[in-house]
Amino acid sequence: MQNDTCKDGVQNKIAQIEEIMDKWSQRRLVTNLINYVSNALLICHRPQRRKLVLQKFLSISIFCHNLLNYIVLAKITFALIGAVTVDQLPLKELFLASEAAAKRGAEVVMAAVDKPHNIDYKGKTDLVTDTDRNTELAILEVLRDKFPGHLVLGEEGGVSGDATSEYLWCIDPLDGTTNFAHGYPSFAVSVAVLHRGRPVAASVVEFAGGPFAWVTRTFTASAGGGAFCNGHRIHVSSTDQVERSLLVTGFGYEHDEAWAANIALFKEFTDVSRGVRRLGAAAVDMCHVALGIVEAYWEFRLKPWDMAAGVLIVEEAGGTVTCMDGSLFSVFDRSVLVSNGVLHKKLLEKIQPPTEKLIADGFDFSQWLKPTDYVSDV
Repeated sequence: MQNDTCKDGVQNKIAQIEEIMDKWSQRRLVTNLINYVSNALLICHRPQRRKLVLQKFLSISIFCHNLLNYIVLAKITFALIGAVTVDQLPLKELFLASEAAAKRGAEVVMAAVDKPHNIDYKGKTDLVTDTDRNTELAILEVLRDKFPGHLVLGEEGGVSGDATSEYLWCIDPLDGTTNFAHGYPSFAVSVAVLHRGRPVAASVVEFAGGPFAWVTRTFTASAGGGAFCNGHRIHVSSTDQVERSLLVTGFGYEHDEAWAANIALFKEFTDVSRGVRRLGAAAVDMCHVALGIVEAYWEFRLKPWDMAAGVLIVEEAGGTVTCMDGSLFSVFDRSVLVSNGVLHKKLLEKIQPPTEKLIADGFDFSQWLKPTDYVSDV
């Protein structure tokens, strides 16, 4: 009887963990835990080892309890940024369209990557190429064919479509244009769709390799459906110490107070971590967090098309997304911090104070680039 009661208690704990971990797409940990408990249950059938069994069940029960508390403290204190209720949405069609559009855009980029580029300038150092424009047109062709009534926000073409639509497609046809223009392997095509301001489906095609040896990999995610790289489910890392983490950040083109604050953060985290990288493509950086090869990424003043796909992919890989002051994030905000979740609070201890100082000093962190009359819940 004691044995059965203990078994039921462990199974209840497993059910609780599965429920929470399903929400955060951390199935590797669940699988390992279930295998461990299953082995213990097999021993349970040998009466001569009852004492050992009970001790093992007790240790598992304590572990499960601590794990649940850990998950709650580390992750669930931060609100979800992706669409929460998707039952009434055409989720599969939206997901497939985002993937098809991103892959079509990537075909245009791949055809142009090793050829001469026509380069213009949006600012003194802010580049745009003919490939940016051609890629966005190719993406729009796919989306307009599948969802002609949806609203679109593209980096190059701006706002188009039905302003009353609850759906907004955020398109970055070539994230990391400067890298692309130099043949430096860190750029991507990024496509995501929002429903009332919350990401629903996303696809990022990353270019890696180098001149005459380019390869791509495709990151995808849907709200509640997990995150994938080339069809393989992916998860953020489990690193829980800043000193054992590899971090990523980025810098905008305006060298102002926010830029200076991030330079200071770059130095501070370089001193206490395994390193801070600056690759120059926000969508790629966030996908690397989702893949578990870096632990966190932050940056000031990104645009909706820079972030919409990447933040959903991170969240669906089990990560956490907030603004840099720790507040609730939307793709129309002017700062973002994405992490493996475990480190989020520790990172905010250093990132939050300078961000709050910028706000106190009057730096504009209000939402921006939200299309006029677009109905959003965030």
